[in-house]
Amino acid sequence: MKDEFMSELNKIIPDLSQDANYGDMYKKITDKLGIDLEQLERDMEQMSSEKVTLKYTSSTGKNLMYNYDSDSGFDLYSSDEYTIPAFGRMLIPTGISFQIPQDFEIQVRPKSGLALNHGLTVLNTPGTIDEGYNGEVKVIVFNTNPEPFTITRGMKIAQAVVARCVTGRWINLEKVEKLGNTERGNNGFGSTGI
Repeated sequence: MKDEFMSELNKIIPDLSQDANYGDMYKKITDKLGIDLEQLERDMEQMSSEKVTLKYTSSTGKNLMYNYDSDSGFDLYSSDEYTIPAFGRMLIPTGISFQIPQDFEIQVRPKSGLALNHGLTVLNTPGTIDEGYNGEVKVIVFNTNPEPFTITRGMKIAQAVVARCVTGRWINLEKVEKLGNTERGNNGFGSTGI
């Protein structure tokens, strides 16, 4: 990794390799750029590996799985039986907890079949489970029906999508007096027509 970085850097600064303190210069540059080389190497290894491991525990004994290799999400299930009132919402426990890899999140989304066939959807969607949270996952389910709906134990209630994300360790939030101009500006809702 270090050699590849220096090779690229030498293309930009050809006489860098002539410096007698090659290692010192390398450190000064990476420090100046705010690059944590150990973290960068861990991230590169993770990105280049074929699969990421998502560890989980299940108090219900339920095993999680992707139904097809091409699926972006896997199902989450109700840990018990719950009756959601008409036009009501309920926080439904799944009995599942995750150890989310660094710089990933889990997004909780509705199940299309559940929405179409039973009028149930997920509020706060996509719900975000941050990498630092390892408590039980619970899903806010909303009943759009004019009558109560009973969710049974083991019923699919949502799907979870594991997604790479840029976390706070990579972002500096900077408050400024004014933002730069863009072509679009503040043209928002409906500004591109119907």
